[in-house]
Order: sequence, then C-alpha cells, then structure tokens
Amino acid sequence: MTPVLRRLLASVVAAFVVTFITIDANGLAFFIGNGFDFSVVVSATTYFMPSVAFLLLLTVVAGMLGWYAHRRWSWLVGLGAGVVSAFIGAILTVTSQGGSFDVSVWQQIFGSFVGFNLVYVVATTVASVTAGTWVYRRVFAARLSRARRRIALVRAPAASLAEGLVTHIKRKKIDLDVANDQWDGYVSALTSSGWNIVEVAPRDELADSVFVEDTVVMLDGLAVITNPGAVTRKAEIFGTEEAVRGLGLPVERIVEPGTLDGGDVLKVDRTIYVGTGGRTNGEGIRQFRAIATRLGFTVVAVPVSKALHLKSAVTALPDGTVIGHPKLVDAESMFPRFLAVPEPEGVAVVVLESDTLLMSSSAPKSAELIRSLGYRVITVDISEFEKLEGCVTCLSVRIR
Repeated sequence: MTPVLRRLLASVVAAFVVTFITIDANGLAFFIGNGFDFSVVVSATTYFMPSVAFLLLLTVVAGMLGWYAHRRWSWLVGLGAGVVSAFIGAILTVTSQGGSFDVSVWQQIFGSFVGFNLVYVVATTVASVTAGTWVYRRVFAARLSRARRRIALVRAPAASLAEGLVTHIKRKKIDLDVANDQWDGYVSALTSSGWNIVEVAPRDELADSVFVEDTVVMLDGLAVITNPGAVTRKAEIFGTEEAVRGLGLPVERIVEPGTLDGGDVLKVDRTIYVGTGGRTNGEGIRQFRAIATRLGFTVVAVPVSKALHLKSAVTALPDGTVIGHPKLVDAESMFPRFLAVPEPEGVAVVVLESDTLLMSSSAPKSAELIRSLGYRVITVDISEFEKLEGCVTCLSVRIR
C-alpha cells in the first residue's frame, strides 16, 4: 500500500471515530440535560446529521493533510471542523425547512454556539485531540508494519536553505529552485527502489532542516532523537520526533549538555562509530553509548577534524567495508577494512538493498569503483546540497 493510501485509510478511520464520539457525547448531553428523555436524543441526532456529515468530510481532509499526526494541531482541527460543520449544518437545516435568512435567523444560528452547538463543538475538539490523533497514528503505523517496513524519512528544503551553515568549505550561492528539483529526484530514487516516503513537516525558518539525518538515529526500531551541536539546528528535532512518534516508534533522547548529530553516527553491523570533535561532544557519545549498549551495540568514538561529520568522511558498504577519501579521514586504522575512494563526494553511500547503493553523481570515478565490487549503483545530482556540506546520507533516515 502506498503512503497516500495508508494516510487515506488512517484519515477515514480517525474521522469515523471522531464523528461517532461526537454524536454519542452530544446525545448524552441532551439526554441528561432534558430529564433523561430519550425522544430528545432522537430529535437532537436528527438535527445534527447534516453537521455530522460535513464533520466527517472535514476530518478526512485534515487527516490527509497530516494534521492528525500532530497533537498540537489536532485541537485546532477539531475546533475548526466543529464550528464550520455546525454552521453549515444549521444553514442547511434552515434551508430544508424553507426558512428565510432574516436577522432573527442569523441571530439564532450564531447564538447556538453558546447554546446547544457549544456541546457539539466541545465534543468534536476533545475527540480530535484524544481519540482522533491516537487512532490516526495507530492505524498508519499498523499499516506500515504489515508491509515491509522500509520507510525513508525526509524533509523538504526550507525557503531559507541558502542560509545553511558552512564549516569546512567556502560558501557558494544556492539556487533554491534547483535544490528543490534535486530533492525531488532524490526522493524519486528512494521510491523507485521500494522505499515508503514519510515527510517531516517542513519549516522554512530552519535553514538546515533538509538534512534530516542529523536529528534522529535509528537503532533496531528505536528512534534516538539527537541534540544537534549547532544552536540554530536544535529546533529541527521537534518535527522529526512528531514524525517518528506518528509511526508508532519508541523514542529516546540525547539531552544537554550532550550534543550529537546523526551525521556523526556510522553503523557497521553491531559496531557503531561515532565522530567526535565537531558537532558531537563526549557527553553526547556517553548518553548514546548507554542507549546503544542496552541494545547490544558496541560504540567506538572516532576523531573528526577534516570534515563536518563522520559520514562526510566515511560510510560503509553492505559487506562492512568502510570507504572514505584519505584527505578527509583522521584515523583509517580505526576501521578493520578500509577502502579509499578517488573523490571526496564519493565517500557517501546509502544502502538501498544488499546489492544496490545510492551515490552522488559528482563522484563518477568512485561510482565505477563501487560497481567493480559487484554492486549496482544509482546516482543522483545533489550538487546544491553539497555546497552546504551535505551528502546522500544527510537527506533521509532509512527505517527498516
């Protein structure tokens, strides 16, 4: 099932749950408020049916827009859907009865929002914040777990991308339109290889947020939310956490004074190399080691001084061979098997399958070297992101 269909299913189920709770809560309020007269419940339910129909539609739309994946938005969705559907329902009721919209009718409609429609709106809001969000997330995550859990977490480039941080290279002009096209091509390469795309909500004021890898590290289904070393990037983690929680994943965190960038974390089988000396500090590694050790990983700290992140200098092939460019690597001897690649842009590979890798088109010689080792290589143009010290690993987080 495609991500769009999964979202549609989750939206429809959540919409029916919210609507059902609203009808029941509304009916119960009228039942109690009118001396436990059941006939009043029947009349109230009939009156609210047009409103409920629109509520169902509005809630499905909200789910498709992804608003039910974010609890902080769901109350606004519930309040807005409740008010709009109640207003439309009241207008349809007046129209169906042949009434005219004079001043007294409009006063009655608006006055109902501090009367019988108030219960309806409150019920819709509460149901959205509680059951709506919970059901949406659980249904979406359940559908993902039934399929092959091959999810690629991505985040669209911010409008402020050109203001992204640069540390080890000279700043160059960024073409945002080209960057957006390249990002689309990158995502297309992932989907063509069978990965299900889940987007973290974009934030235009977070210039570096497209490099979503730095905000979370996946360890056997556990999402470790990082604490980026750059102050301007710390707010990026909130959107990522909402996204992984929306997938039903358990979460751990790196907290101050520890800092950890996901780009400094390289997994090779059950050994995890963590770069230190740049955005990641010793306390961040200590916290990360405590989490990873519980899961059976061994964490090895690796000095990084010639590149932004460890994975800007080295990554690993599926067979465990670490590849890197000698001028970017501080200590080749720390890796049991090391293979030098001829271009700095060729150090990064994304493992799509056991025999298929994603690489930058900026490193054709490196791509040919990897092909000679028996791997199928797919290349993508990410030159605009490379101007910001980005690479193919930075633009996604793969969840298997």
